[in-house]
Amino acid sequence: MGAGAAGLLAAARAAERGLRTLVLEKNRKPGVKILMSGGTRCNLTHATDARGIIEAFGRPGRFLHSALARLSPRDLVEIFHREGLPTKVEPTGKIFPASDRALDVLDALLARLKRSGAQLACEEPVLEIGGPDSSGFQLLTPRRSIRAAKLLVTTGGRSYPRCGTSGDGYAWAAAWGHAIVPPRPALVPLRTDAAWVTSLTGLTVHDVLVRIVPGADEGDSPRALAECRGSFLFTHFGLSGPAVLNVSREVSGHPHPETLRVVCDFLPSVAEADLEALLTRQCAAAGKRQLAGVLLSCDEALRPSTSAAETTPQQPRIMRRLAEAMILQAGLDPERRAAEIGKADRRRLLAAIKRLSIPISGSLGFQKAEVTAGGVSLEEVDSRSMQSKRVPRLFFAGEILDLDGPIGGYNFQAAFSTGYLAAESVPLG
Repeated sequence: MGAGAAGLLAAARAAERGLRTLVLEKNRKPGVKILMSGGTRCNLTHATDARGIIEAFGRPGRFLHSALARLSPRDLVEIFHREGLPTKVEPTGKIFPASDRALDVLDALLARLKRSGAQLACEEPVLEIGGPDSSGFQLLTPRRSIRAAKLLVTTGGRSYPRCGTSGDGYAWAAAWGHAIVPPRPALVPLRTDAAWVTSLTGLTVHDVLVRIVPGADEGDSPRALAECRGSFLFTHFGLSGPAVLNVSREVSGHPHPETLRVVCDFLPSVAEADLEALLTRQCAAAGKRQLAGVLLSCDEALRPSTSAAETTPQQPRIMRRLAEAMILQAGLDPERRAAEIGKADRRRLLAAIKRLSIPISGSLGFQKAEVTAGGVSLEEVDSRSMQSKRVPRLFFAGEILDLDGPIGGYNFQAAFSTGYLAAESVPLG
């Protein structure tokens, strides 16, 4: 049930093992989410080994040991290479098709599916499921009644519901007695009502340490609920970019997200004491320069010189628009000269660079979430086979499981690997 990443690869592998295999898909076409992913480029996996994938998922990643033993990132890339689809590794470690076309990924999966002999039935949603009984499951669709000896559920989560991922599988799993960890959006942009943030729409900062912190912006910051370092994007609704997406599950899963804030360090590679010393020197050396110019000169002083071997210079980390916003958030006048800045003002500027606080009002929800956190409890699925511990001959794979990892191809790898393991585990008899 479900012709996404997990379902398509699983069906092909099951058919290759000699199982009579049917894939039921309610959409008009298969793999809709594959086509949308990675900005229509499809980030297949990450350039790491099984251990790297497991660690990226945190504690739940241990569930993936067997799945990754059967299909590692290298194995997955080799599958696509055998289908004539070359891949490339980007500097971030993300692996994409060399063509940058998600359609080529889907075509490769469909070519293997067709060659395997598995059948694909689109526009055929499952309306009812009876059983299991001694002969298996009875599935009712708008077209027919189907008797299936074994059933693999790969219906996905609730992210990008326009792809058809509306959480159908959760109801079936619950009906079979499975506990469902409440689904919530993950890898989702965050909203803020702070007007100064939306005034910076379109501005990308390439290296920011982002922390999700509870409570009002007063005194010492409490312990962060989550943190991530990476690229950061200001948008018309709030915040996005990999660093924000990777911590967003803590916002969407919080009972009162409006009480949270994002605390940003825009120069995470520079110790605060070193930055304070540099800021003091720059203010002294450029007494007539306005404050924004001082911040820009600090950033320039921190960037290494471009060598002859480099084709592009180091990108600035503090742009003028951001510098001006920081000064205002520090409660200072951008028109003030460096010579007029005392120690207390420098400390306020330092805090605006290293601990800039942004209030959060929520997330963009499932409509814009790349994956779903929550789902079928991992405690009730055998990680060695993906078979239900409650219902014999019932299997789960992909995003329907309570597994969500960071941006970078990790979630696709988990979907492919769990689907492949399930197909390998379905008994032939």
